[in-house]
Amino acid sequence: MDLSSFEADNSSSCRLASHIPEVCRTEDCCLGIDEAGRGPVLGPMVYGICFCPVSKKEDLKDLKVADSKTLTETERENLFQKLDEAKSYIGWALQILSPNTISTSMLQRTKYNLNALSHDTAIGLVQYALDSGVQLKEVFVDTVGPAEKYEEKLSQLFPGIEVTVRPKADSLFPVVSAASICAKVARDRVVKDWKFAEDLGEVDTDYGSGYPNDPKTKAWLLKYMDPVFGYPQFVRFSWSTAQTLMDSKAATVHWDDDDEETGEKAAQRQNNRSMLSYFSASAGGKDHNPTRKTHRFFTERRLKSLNTL
Repeated sequence: MDLSSFEADNSSSCRLASHIPEVCRTEDCCLGIDEAGRGPVLGPMVYGICFCPVSKKEDLKDLKVADSKTLTETERENLFQKLDEAKSYIGWALQILSPNTISTSMLQRTKYNLNALSHDTAIGLVQYALDSGVQLKEVFVDTVGPAEKYEEKLSQLFPGIEVTVRPKADSLFPVVSAASICAKVARDRVVKDWKFAEDLGEVDTDYGSGYPNDPKTKAWLLKYMDPVFGYPQFVRFSWSTAQTLMDSKAATVHWDDDDEETGEKAAQRQNNRSMLSYFSASAGGKDHNPTRKTHRFFTERRLKSLNTL
């Protein structure tokens, strides 16, 4: 699994894929879909598909694939290796959704929640398989939202393909278990080797689980929250956990378009500071060099502006 294309720019989404087995272009195939990293406030969410000929279902089952959440990291790595080595009849593809992609999607002007993003990502991966010549006959999906509605939606989009959407599909269908393993291995590797675009010095990589209720994760969020510019792009800043910490711990800032009065005088009357003051060397004696953090600032500022339109 070559992650170099994502690591070159981990601020955007990236698709990775294996070689398409020739047999998958000539025989009826089944395909499983699952994701890893839906809930964490840190790191990407990864959607995975795995596919093989219907005639090879038992061969896939014999690899002893299982729901990735029930496996250790070593077991997942070993199983992914087996899947990758069975390239004569098994193929896979991944869509890595960066934290920045997730947050900017969810905070855009037109409502676009995580379920919609998940559905569209899964649909895109199925379409990728079809466009690559995979002869899909069966698709198995771990549900996002009501299973019946999701199944109906996919069946309408892909007529002629038998679609099965079930809760816990990763523990029911080996081809979904395989997709789950591919997605989880990719996310684990990305999180472990995350390249920070921001100038943070030597970063403490003891993130905890990444889930909002993990004390280690909360401590990391507090440690790496800039009081003005917010979080590095490793953080999903649309998550309520991140927003709550910013509201309670970050500097209160006056935006020039927050009301009819603008500029330094308006900020002073509110016992507050203008945003521009943070670009001055006299702002608290700290180094607020915008060249290091401008990208983050303007991303957040742009989102705020869109949400006020």
